Amino acid sequence: MNDDENFSALDRHFADFLQRLDGTGAAEVRLAALCASQARAGGHVCVSLTEIAERDDAPKAATLRKKLRGSQVVGGPGEFTPLVLDASDRLYLRRYWEYEQQLAAAILGRAAAASPTVRGDESDLQKVAASCAVAKRFAVITGGPGTGKTWTVLSIIRLLRDQPGGDQLRVLLAAPTGKAAARLTDSLRKAEENFEATTIHRLLGYLPDSARFRHDQQHPLSADVVIVDEASMVDLALMAKLVAAVPPAARLILLGDRDQLASVEAGSVLADICAAAEKALPNEPLHGAVVALKRNFRFAEAGGIYRFSAAVNAGHADAAIAILRDKSDEETRWEPLPAVAKLPVMLRDRLIAAYRPSLETDDPLQALTRLQEFRILCAVRHGPFGIENLNTIAEAVLAGAGLITPQRGPYRGQPVTITQNNYNLGLFNGDSGVILPDPESGGELRAFFLTGQGQVRRFLPSRLPLHETAFAMTVHKSQGSEFERLLLILPEKDSPLLTRELLYTAITRARQEAEIWASEEILRAAIARRVSRTSGLRDALAPGVGK
Repeated sequence: MNDDENFSALDRHFADFLQRLDGTGAAEVRLAALCASQARAGGHVCVSLTEIAERDDAPKAATLRKKLRGSQVVGGPGEFTPLVLDASDRLYLRRYWEYEQQLAAAILGRAAAASPTVRGDESDLQKVAASCAVAKRFAVITGGPGTGKTWTVLSIIRLLRDQPGGDQLRVLLAAPTGKAAARLTDSLRKAEENFEATTIHRLLGYLPDSARFRHDQQHPLSADVVIVDEASMVDLALMAKLVAAVPPAARLILLGDRDQLASVEAGSVLADICAAAEKALPNEPLHGAVVALKRNFRFAEAGGIYRFSAAVNAGHADAAIAILRDKSDEETRWEPLPAVAKLPVMLRDRLIAAYRPSLETDDPLQALTRLQEFRILCAVRHGPFGIENLNTIAEAVLAGAGLITPQRGPYRGQPVTITQNNYNLGLFNGDSGVILPDPESGGELRAFFLTGQGQVRRFLPSRLPLHETAFAMTVHKSQGSEFERLLLILPEKDSPLLTRELLYTAITRARQEAEIWASEEILRAAIARRVSRTSGLRDALAPGVGK
């Protein structure tokens, strides 16, 4: 009925356990458990019975439904079982079904508590967004890089300050990663607002050796307004815990780009909220809760980055390719994918020029800042055009130029990216740092990371959670970052990972210049493919009238 080789060891252990727990030995129960576990690992919140039935030798959906309804380990929404099968034939791990239901209920309850919204001049969407956020206890402001989301946040804060008692306003700001929090803090300080953003994990108060947080529904945050930037990166579990910790009377404002890649973990929460709000009728809570900013203040509309990202977003492959072929454009460049053997030669001059500034300083803040001037982005980890091989090439090239001395362990100048959350250290998946000698430790090597407040934290390299060298990084890990220039290298073979969201996210990480190495065939395939994640959040956010 299934090929176990297609599932991980964790999937198989989980499925074997549930099959024993069920007591019937039904192969359908084991298959369902395998698929539910695999779906969550793949970023889905649930899996449909129709999708399971499409597997080789799998029974029909009706047969699966009958078997699962009779199982002791599969129940409906009100039953306490390891797996939940809802009325729409969506199969969940119970914990994720609970996250989804709790989040939907919290958002709808918060969005329903609103005063009349003064929409303002519809030609000025920033004012509309500010008005929406002031009127509602839940608001989403979405838009691409440079559309003025941070400026809108400032407008909201200043409008709220003008309300009665506004001088006592308690505002908390957070982002999924330290680098995103630092960027938000820096933007607000440039506008002469002395706010400090932090990571969501720090905001909620992570507890050592626990998946729970200090702040939850019973112990809410002390805040009147909670603003979360880069919300597209927040997965279902973390968003559910965050929303639960926001006091009922406080406003929650999410900022993000709905067109970016979804979170690394399960869910596509921001996109689901936006989609549900689009269909909400005037008498439904989410109506008017989402405002999409469209005017771009960073990229010139005639420039290649803006035009290419817009064409990719719209799925217009011909237009996107034409923009890349336009030799007069100074923002975007396109080269055919070189042969693997030629990669070191092709990359040599770029790598030395781009990374020399960060490698010639021992000042951690300067090194971290200079590392934002350039980065190689990849779609995949493995293979000749994945980050593992490209980081190996980068180390060899930079060592040949005398800029680094790579070794088995940490080395001076090594950029690193965290790949596993560590609540005890306060380092989280996606955080970027650099290895340098530390004068305070007698010149011994330390790993330096920026806090959300723009301060430098230091760690013994041996204490770091799982991490990797980051001269090249995946597009997923680049979310929340901006680089002056970037080089995007796509693989030679098509893959489900290659999507328009990946291309859009990659190209919009660049502020000034983006270069792409890829075949036309791969570019067209990526632009034609959209990210699809299975969840029931959209339905849960449309509780009746608008369905």
